[in-house]
Amino acid sequence: MSNILHAFRASFHKSGVCNRPMAALAVVIAIVAAVASGHAKAATPFPNAAHARFSVAVSGDGPDVILIPGLASSAAVWDGTVDHLKGRYRLHVLNLAGFAGEPAGANAQGDVLAPSVAALDAYIKANRLEHPVIVGHSLGGLMALMLAEAHPEDAGKLIIADSLPFAGLMMGPQVTAAAIAPQAKAMRDGVIALPAAAFKAQQQATMARMVTAEADRERVVQWSLDSDRRVLAQAFYEDLTEDARPGLPALTAPVDVIYPVDAAQTPEATAAFYKAAWAGAPRVAFTPIAASRHFEMLDQPAAFYGALDGALDAALK
Repeated sequence: MSNILHAFRASFHKSGVCNRPMAALAVVIAIVAAVASGHAKAATPFPNAAHARFSVAVSGDGPDVILIPGLASSAAVWDGTVDHLKGRYRLHVLNLAGFAGEPAGANAQGDVLAPSVAALDAYIKANRLEHPVIVGHSLGGLMALMLAEAHPEDAGKLIIADSLPFAGLMMGPQVTAAAIAPQAKAMRDGVIALPAAAFKAQQQATMARMVTAEADRERVVQWSLDSDRRVLAQAFYEDLTEDARPGLPALTAPVDVIYPVDAAQTPEATAAFYKAAWAGAPRVAFTPIAASRHFEMLDQPAAFYGALDGALDAALK
């Protein structure tokens, strides 16, 4: 997320989001990019009480780990991670309804994030998962935090891949959810109304800042194009306006934040930003991934897996 802060702030302050909502959206729409659909692993043998909000693919054996992708992409973003971990853990990979070709289901109307978090709580309880580690990328990281705050009995640990407790911090430390809500609404409505060709062009431009390799960028762009536009836009709006910082001091689950450091940023400034954003959490650790953009697991898989292994080992000692 750090590598897009400058671009987003420039778009927000230079153009005025109200006047050019889609210019800002082009930068933000993939900030929290990656969930749902097309995952090649075996279908879950568990009773899925939350089928209207997401599907789940389960593989491997061992302690339970839940992986939540971000906004508008496929759960296949975790395929490499699953291959790396499955011999040691039982992995539950969520596919959020409405993203990357997954049917919109109950997410076709109304809010997306809070009901999906409630459905995840129901899934954990229905399947008697004991304090699973929750790994979330971008929007999935916010969902993991929302789950831990609303249902502290669920999560054993949070591993957050490039996500913030309040995305509005990208616009400055003084920005509030109330202040950003009108602009976020304009962006939500704008992306719903945007013609398909224009939306594709914006996604291509945006993903050039999110993903390093061209082949990976093409995959991520396609995931967003295959997403239900209403679900994508609504989830983006909720991500931008949800401020989970007030619940951080009471958080019982430890947090590991794995964040990228792009070549365009200094390591010191990037570290300071993430540490300030998560300052309210009682137990939080930070691991930088050098030479990476937003999709750390695609840009620098070996470094990301190493950071993930360290966080999991510490969680399950």
